[in-house]
Amino acid sequence: MGWFPRRKSAAPDVRRQETDDVRKHLEEFVRTRAGVEAFVEPVTSVTPPTVLLIATTGEWTRRRVHNPQLLGYLSQELAIPVYDVQLVGYPQRMRDWNARQRLEEKKARRLADGG
Repeated sequence: MGWFPRRKSAAPDVRRQETDDVRKHLEEFVRTRAGVEAFVEPVTSVTPPTVLLIATTGEWTRRRVHNPQLLGYLSQELAIPVYDVQLVGYPQRMRDWNARQRLEEKKARRLADGG
C-alpha cells in the first residue's frame, strides 16, 4: 500500500497544472528558508493527503499532494528529509512559531484598536 488511496482524478490537464503549482510553491519555500523538512499528512474524511514543509524557524506551509511522485521529488531533487507525521509527530518549533504569530496578531489588533 502506498501513501495515497486510489480515487478518481480530475481532468489530466487540471491535475497537472495543480501539481505544477504545488511543486513551484514548495520549491520557493525550500529555496527561501533554511533547514526545511517535509511532513506527510494522511488523507482524512475531510482533507486530501497533504505535505507540510517546516523551516528551522518553525514557519510552515501546507499543500495538497495528489501526485505521490512529488514526495520523491522533494526528497531527491530538493534534498530535504520527508517524514510521516503519524510516526514522528509535529515538531515543537512549529507550535512555537504558531504561538509567536498569535501573540503578534493580538498585539497588532490592540494597536489598531488604539490601545
